[in-house]
Amino acid sequence: MKKLQTIFTVAVMVAFLLQAGVTKAQNKREFRGVWIQCVNGQYLGKTTEQIQNMLSSQLDELQKDGVNAVIFQVRAECDALYESKLEPWSRYLTGKQGKAPSPYWDPLQWMVEQCHRRGMELHAWINPYRAKHGGTPMGQLASSSVVVQHPELCFSYDNLVLLNPGLQEAADYTCRVAADIVSRYDIDGFHIDDYFYPYPVAGKQIPDQQLYQRMNHGFSNIQDWRRDNVSRFVKQLGETIHAVKPWVKFGVSPFGIYRNKRNDPNGSLTNGLQNYDDLYADVLLWVNNGWVDYNVPQLYWEIGNRAADYKTLITWWNKHASARPLYIGEDIERTAKYADPDNPKSHQLPAKHRLHQQMPNVKGTVLWYAKTAADNVGNIGHTLRDYYWRTPALPPLMPFLDDKAPKKVKGLKLVWTENGPQLTWKAPKGKKWGDVANRYVIYRFEKGEKVDLSNASSILKVTYDESFKLPYVKDKRFTYLVTALDRVGNESKGKKKAVSF
Repeated sequence: MKKLQTIFTVAVMVAFLLQAGVTKAQNKREFRGVWIQCVNGQYLGKTTEQIQNMLSSQLDELQKDGVNAVIFQVRAECDALYESKLEPWSRYLTGKQGKAPSPYWDPLQWMVEQCHRRGMELHAWINPYRAKHGGTPMGQLASSSVVVQHPELCFSYDNLVLLNPGLQEAADYTCRVAADIVSRYDIDGFHIDDYFYPYPVAGKQIPDQQLYQRMNHGFSNIQDWRRDNVSRFVKQLGETIHAVKPWVKFGVSPFGIYRNKRNDPNGSLTNGLQNYDDLYADVLLWVNNGWVDYNVPQLYWEIGNRAADYKTLITWWNKHASARPLYIGEDIERTAKYADPDNPKSHQLPAKHRLHQQMPNVKGTVLWYAKTAADNVGNIGHTLRDYYWRTPALPPLMPFLDDKAPKKVKGLKLVWTENGPQLTWKAPKGKKWGDVANRYVIYRFEKGEKVDLSNASSILKVTYDESFKLPYVKDKRFTYLVTALDRVGNESKGKKKAVSF
C-alpha cells in the first residue's frame, strides 16, 4: 500500500510539473550548490575508507541531481579537516581534537579532486569566529588549539568560546588560516557561514564592554562598534583571499533576515532574529561595497511562515542585495514537509522554483544539506535531476573578478579508443590567470539544428578533463562543440566537430 501511495504521489508531482511547464526552462548559468557539514557527526566512528565511500556515494547522487558546486566544511571550531600547521585536526573527523586520521588522508584535498572529477566546484567553508563548540568540553581541546595557545584572543559566551571580533589580532589569525588554505589547495571558492557575534541567549551578555571602553574607534555606541568589527574583518578576509588567488570566490551565507520592518522602514515584513541588530552582521554593507563575491541568505522557512515568510524574504533580498550574485539557501526537509498553499497535493519545491524564476537577481540555490538531497528526501533530489536541473549549468558570471574570456580550445578531434569514440582537445594558451582555461563545456546539436550556445538544453557536460567519451547513437549525425571556461566562468568561442556513426 505504501509503495502505491508513493507511486501516486510521484505521478501527481510529475503531472503538476509538466503542467507548469518546468521541463522547458533550463538556465545556462546557475549556481547549484549544496552544503556538506561536519558538525552533524556524520564522520564519527567511521574509518577513512567508510567516510570516503559515504562521500563518494553522496557526490555521485548530487552529480546526477545537477549540483555543480559543493560547499565543504573544513573548520568548525578553529580546527581543521585538512592538513594544517596552524590548527589541530578536528574532533568531528577523528573523534579527538588534534588526532590525525588513520589511515591518513587529507579530506579537503580529496574533496577537491573528487568534485573536479565530477565537474563540480569545491568551496572551502569555515566558521570564522567559533573557537570551541558548545558540545566540546574544555578539557578535550588539543594543546595546539587557539583557546589554549592564545586565550587572550577569545571570550566565553554561554557554553561557547569565540575569537573576539573586537581584536585585530583575532582577525589577523583567521586571515592567516584562510591564506594557508587558499595557497595550498585548488579550491574554487572560500565560504563563511552565519556565526559572527554569538546568537543571543537570554540573560547572557557579551563580555566585551571593557574592550569597547578602551578601543571604541570613535563609535558612540557598542552596537555600531561591534558591526564595524565584523565588517572590517569581512573586508580584510576578502582582500586576503584575493591577494593569494584573485579567482577564488569569497562567499557568505548569512541568517535569512537582515532587519525587520519594525526596526527599519527598509526591512522585511518579518518578525525574527536579525543579522544587523542581533549578530552585528551588516550584510548589505558587504554586498554593496563589493567585499564579498556572492551572498547566500539562509531562507530555510516555508512559504506562509508567520514570522518569516519565504516569499517575503526572497522578494526582499532580490530587491536589496543585487550588487553581487545572490543565491538562496534552501532547507530540503522543510520544503518537502510543507504543502504548496496554492496546490495542497504538492510540496513547496515547484512554488519556490517559480519564485526563483520571477526574481531577476537570484542566480542560484544552495541546498541544506547534501545528504538530504542525495537521499532524495521528499523526492526533491530526483525532481531536480529530472526537471529543474536536468541539464548541466555554468557558474554565474563575476565580471568584477574578471570579464575576459579565454581563447578557443586547440586541436579538437575524434579518436577511437578501446572504450569507444572520444573527443580530445588541448587547452588554449594563456599568459595571465584570467586567460587560462580551467574547465570545458561540451555541447551537442543534431543535424540541421542551429548551433546556439545560449541553448542550455544542448549542454552535455562541464568537465575539468581535456577529453569526452561520446555517447554512441547509431545512424545519427551530430555537431559537437567545445568551449573553454576560465577560473571565474567566462566562456570562450566554440570549436566544432561533425560526428556521424
